[in-house]
Amino acid sequence: MDDRSEPDSAKARRILTDRIEAGRRARNGADLGDALAQLSQIERREGNRDAAIALYQEAADVARSEGAPLRLAHRLRHIGDIYRESGDAERAALHYGEALALYRADPEPPALDLANLLRPLALLSEARDEPDAAQPYWTEARALYERAGVAAGVDECTRHLDAR
Repeated sequence: MDDRSEPDSAKARRILTDRIEAGRRARNGADLGDALAQLSQIERREGNRDAAIALYQEAADVARSEGAPLRLAHRLRHIGDIYRESGDAERAALHYGEALALYRADPEPPALDLANLLRPLALLSEARDEPDAAQPYWTEARALYERAGVAAGVDECTRHLDAR
């Protein structure tokens, strides 16, 4: 098949599958983990929740084995997002909790990454009818979004805080 006629996601899937195989053969954890995470995003966009979780879990395992806590936190957050979006609040909370502990252990976690974790933690708290638990997440996320210059994030946090 000519690459020009191949759908974008099919082409990306093929390229990522090749990268995953190469990463496994070369024992290149960083490239392997990144390719797994990218393929997981494709599966997620296409509605293949179980495949997305399995790929992200493997990518998280790679980060864990390499001692890369910020990469691990980022991948755990995405797993949590998938569980939250599918209505599994308990599993989402477990993944978010581990990710938050990893970010809190870092002296200078990336502001946007932490904000992007605090936001779904706040949403999860609201979904559980725990507005008092959500408020500190919204407050901190807003400050981090301000620092990162993400106006849409600031606006969303402000709307939720004003709704209280």
